[in-house]
This record gives sequence, C-alpha cells and structure tokens, in this order.
Amino acid sequence: MLIDIGANLTHDSFADDLDAVLQRARDAGVAQLVVTGASEQGSRDAVALAERHSGTLFATCGVHPHHAQEYNDTVHTALNDLAPHPSVVALGECGLDYFRDYSPRNAQRVAFKRQLDLAVEHQLPVFLHQRDAHDDFVSILQPYIGRIRNAVAHCFTGDEAMLKDYLDMGLSIGITGWICDERRGAHLLDLIATIPPKRLMLETDAPYLLPRTLRPKPASRRNEPAYLQEVLRVAAAAGNMDADWLAALTSANARRFFDLPEVSK
Repeated sequence: MLIDIGANLTHDSFADDLDAVLQRARDAGVAQLVVTGASEQGSRDAVALAERHSGTLFATCGVHPHHAQEYNDTVHTALNDLAPHPSVVALGECGLDYFRDYSPRNAQRVAFKRQLDLAVEHQLPVFLHQRDAHDDFVSILQPYIGRIRNAVAHCFTGDEAMLKDYLDMGLSIGITGWICDERRGAHLLDLIATIPPKRLMLETDAPYLLPRTLRPKPASRRNEPAYLQEVLRVAAAAGNMDADWLAALTSANARRFFDLPEVSK
C-alpha cells in the first residue's frame, strides 16, 4: 500500500477521466492521496473532491508562490475558514519560488508568512514549496519551527547542504519523480539513503514530473498517482532498500504526519 502525499487532481488535465485515474491508482496499490490546494479556488476544489471520496482523498489548502500576488485579506479569510474542514490535513502548498517569479518576491514572502501564521493558529502541518529561494525560505521558516505542528519539504530537489538545513529544522522530505530524471535528479539517488527513514515520504506531484524511467513509456506526458510505484521502485533501488519495506515505511510516515485514518477494508 502507498500514500501519495501530493497530487494536483483538480488540474484541468484530469477533468475528463478522474474516476479512471483514481481506479488505476487503487489498482497500483495507492490507497490514499492528498490533493494539493494551490490557490483559493484550487483549495476549495481540493476540499470538495476530498469530500466526495472521504477516507481515500484528503486536501491541503493554501496559495502557491506563483499565485502570491493574489493573496489578500479575503483570500486569507477563505483559507482560515477552510482550515478546520475535516478533509483538510495541511496548510499549503506555500513557500517561495524565485525560479519562475510569477509573483513579486516580496508578495511571495508576505503570503508565505501569513500562511505559516494560519498553520500555527490551526496547528496543521505545512506543505512547503521552495525553488531557487533557499536562504529566504529558511530565514522565514526558522522562527516558526516549534510553533507549527510539523512541515514537509514537498518535491525536494535540492543538494546535500539544503537537505541538511531542512533536516536540522525537523522537516520531513517528499520525494517525487524528480529522482527518476537522469538529467536533473541524479544527485537524489545518492541523497535518498541519507534521509532519516521516519522523515521520508513519496509523492507524484501529478500531473507534473512524469517519471522518465517508466517502461514502456506512456503515450501521454501526464503524470498520475498510479505511477507512484515507479518513484518507489527507483527510490528503493537507489537506497538499497526493500520496496515493500519502503512502501510500508513511507505510508506509515504519511499517516502519522497528516493524521490520516487507517484504510477501510
């Protein structure tokens, strides 16, 4: 059994065949999924989807740094109202992204801090995003450590020094299909074994980051939760770990981190 801790199932690419996508995930042993909220409307949609699949799907609510310029008091109130919903298991996706800079950097920093304040208030875990903004990310997050319940570095792609900083702050680490990319993610093959077992979780970030190691190669470039098995396979091989053991470990970590219920038989 596997738990996908980050899938963008409200993305338009899933609009026509979501039921089939979820069935393929179940057939592949993905028993539970956390649906990522990345904007006010996206968070509402994630919660609504989780409500329709209670016990199997769960939601985060937050504003991705790409949408940080949209963050205002109205959005903050909306997230505050969504946070206590039974299907919501984390605040985010939130953080900083200086690679794309779709929102001004100061707006990103303000939105990040305000969402961390909500995480403190509601004592929810935080689903974190960081790209090319490590120093600012750490300086903003560090004062909240010990006040937020816990946090995961979603889709970790960084180097050894970044990993050490995150682990020193007590963060959990989310590994995606980036580890399956020989062009950009080969360094993760060496780092995977240095992540403390109880801090490791797996995710697809679907529909993004289709594992490049999939064989046969899918006709579509869309990633989906069923392919979490490939992330598991590559991560287990890289860390010289038994795949069944790693599946059980990361699922137990996700259930504890997000306070998920046991899967109904």
